[in-house]
Amino acid sequence: MKALEVYKLLPKTNCKECGFPTCLAFAMKLAAGGVEPERCPYLDEETKALLGGATRPPVRAVTVGVGARSFTVGEEIVMFRHEKTFYHRPGIMVCAADTSPVAEIRRTAEEVRDFVVHRVGQDLTLDGIALRCESGDPDRFAAAAMAVGECGDLPRLLIAADPAAHEAALRVCGQFLPLIHAATTENHAEMAALAKRYGCPLVVRAETQVKLADLAAQCTAAGAPAVLLDPAPRTMGDFVARASHLREHAVTRAAPDLGYPLYLDTVPLGTDAALAAGILRYAGVIAVPPLPHPSLLAALTLRQNIYTDPQKPIQVAPGIYPVNNPGRDAPVLLSVNFSLTYFTLLGYLEAAKVPCYLFVVDTAGLSVLTAVAGGKLDEEVVKKAIEATDLAGTVGHRTIVIPGFAAPLSGRIEEATGWTVRVGPRDAAEIGEFLETETEG
Repeated sequence: MKALEVYKLLPKTNCKECGFPTCLAFAMKLAAGGVEPERCPYLDEETKALLGGATRPPVRAVTVGVGARSFTVGEEIVMFRHEKTFYHRPGIMVCAADTSPVAEIRRTAEEVRDFVVHRVGQDLTLDGIALRCESGDPDRFAAAAMAVGECGDLPRLLIAADPAAHEAALRVCGQFLPLIHAATTENHAEMAALAKRYGCPLVVRAETQVKLADLAAQCTAAGAPAVLLDPAPRTMGDFVARASHLREHAVTRAAPDLGYPLYLDTVPLGTDAALAAGILRYAGVIAVPPLPHPSLLAALTLRQNIYTDPQKPIQVAPGIYPVNNPGRDAPVLLSVNFSLTYFTLLGYLEAAKVPCYLFVVDTAGLSVLTAVAGGKLDEEVVKKAIEATDLAGTVGHRTIVIPGFAAPLSGRIEEATGWTVRVGPRDAAEIGEFLETETEG
């Protein structure tokens, strides 16, 4: 619904009680999905329902946990990444069983909390602990939840079939707003009541879309503040098919009660491929068993690649980066601010152990070849960067090494800057050998 169409349904009194200066300003924000219609105190319930259905994101946003480690999923509006950016990456939560010794549960939580991989300038982390009630004992489940709580405010996922086990665990960790799994046709009344009492997001589980929609509607009507959908797949193919259909129904707004993020438990499916399928096929929260480091690294890299804006390459800040403790006579290597280029080159430079300066100029995140072809890297860009960074004051010479793919610019850069230009290799892997030759020369 467009802003003017929304505006026609508002009272047009400009009372400001919604927090906006005019009804038109509120309509524009509402049409963009930035506020809920409930902010206007003068709308009747029928109009609120109409505006809510027409302006909210087709997949509602759901937040799991509290504090700095909390994460939000959902709020997606398209089927495919080439149509528009995927906004909220899926939360990956590592399973621990309450039948394990408390010390082991605590150690697993600490490993999840501290796990971090640094890649192309970003820290890739896991998102929380999925605590599974395998004992059938509410007190033991609560003790396990307390052990996880001793490791900080890591988001939690509580998995139990018995609402009594959930209630026991929520007494000790409900303030951290864990995600609770799952409301079914048998227990949805009790689970929705717990979700309402503690303000927790709730997973509803059923094998068919009709039952999922019915459960979601009943649980939200009963006061559950937020819902995720578990399509209960029996195989990985099941999940891919059901998740695709659910997303299609959501983004087309064909079934509003299916407009929630999806949940996937990969443990019964048993392979790393299930985790990859969840990342690729719309899962909002993914429960995984403890995985070896290579599997986690592959999954986090895949998630990073899928949940970045394809129209905005990951960039590093332009500037001068000293490598291997360089002095004023160290060589200066020109590069671009495309993260992958920067970190690849940096890796080879650090391995070569040759002191140097990496001089990064702003090419809007484009690679060397693309930047040269697109006019984002030319003599004026280099000249302005030299002046802006005071490169002349950092080093005691006036020689700069440019990438081999920028060789056509060498003469123009010399004329514009007055610096001597040397052309380096095209392949970053050859930079070490190039610098050693230059140093010997």
